[in-house]
Amino acid sequence: MDVIKGKIIVLGDDIDTDQILPGYAMAEPYDQLGNFAMAGLAGLDFKSVYEPGSILVAGRNFGCGSSREQAPIALKQLGVSLIIAKGFARIFRRNSINIGLPVWTADLAGQVKTGDRAEIDLEHGTVKVNNTELKYAPMAETVRKTLEYGGLIPRVRAELGIE
Repeated sequence: MDVIKGKIIVLGDDIDTDQILPGYAMAEPYDQLGNFAMAGLAGLDFKSVYEPGSILVAGRNFGCGSSREQAPIALKQLGVSLIIAKGFARIFRRNSINIGLPVWTADLAGQVKTGDRAEIDLEHGTVKVNNTELKYAPMAETVRKTLEYGGLIPRVRAELGIE
């Protein structure tokens, strides 16, 4: 997996799936979910700070709440390149990996701010930001491999030789 570069957007703890994708958006066409990503987020005008390829940095329990797969799908459609959090809700993390949206557990609290530019190497566990290199546990090889295929179904299909 290549190095991911992008603008950081800092979020807090306990960002739930209703903040990531409000319930009303569930009635929208599947291919339009990205238009509603982070629309339920209070306290931050997400669209004013977002740019394609942004890296979301959060605290603990990112993706808590309902287990709807549409929440990570909306973030992927929007073009979020990576979500880094101190911790993820288990089902959100799994859903993200399954659809090919990179999520990485690392605690960057207090070390970055919205607008910073970062370079993330998931294989080596490094974050380069503000002329500093931070070191964390690298992303597991099996997760990186699944993400390289674009998600679980494409990986399984490729490994089984199914077109």
